Amino acid sequence: MLAVAALTASAALPAAAHAYLERARPIANSTVHESPRDLTLWFTQRIEPAFSEIRVLDSAGKRVDGEHKPQVGEDGKVLRVALPKLAIGGYRVKWRVVSVDSHVSEGEFAFDVAR
Repeated sequence: MLAVAALTASAALPAAAHAYLERARPIANSTVHESPRDLTLWFTQRIEPAFSEIRVLDSAGKRVDGEHKPQVGEDGKVLRVALPKLAIGGYRVKWRVVSVDSHVSEGEFAFDVAR
């Protein structure tokens, strides 16, 4: 009886999940033909703004997002950071988010600016 109660209790716990990157603008591994005004990431789950970050690096590894604090959209699943006018070249995006259920997800991708 005790084993059945323990199994029932564990089955009733909410499933923990990470906030996975669903899509990005600019699109990961894409080439854009003008400098984007911002970088926007959409996640599968609400994220905690205080513990989430985006870094945009040029081909030399220099941070180009001006260390602006990313903004979280109204639904809590979108993370956006303003960008200065980017020069032609390759850029690497590194992101780290903490979902509202406290799980950490991180990743990176590249995009190019061409004319």
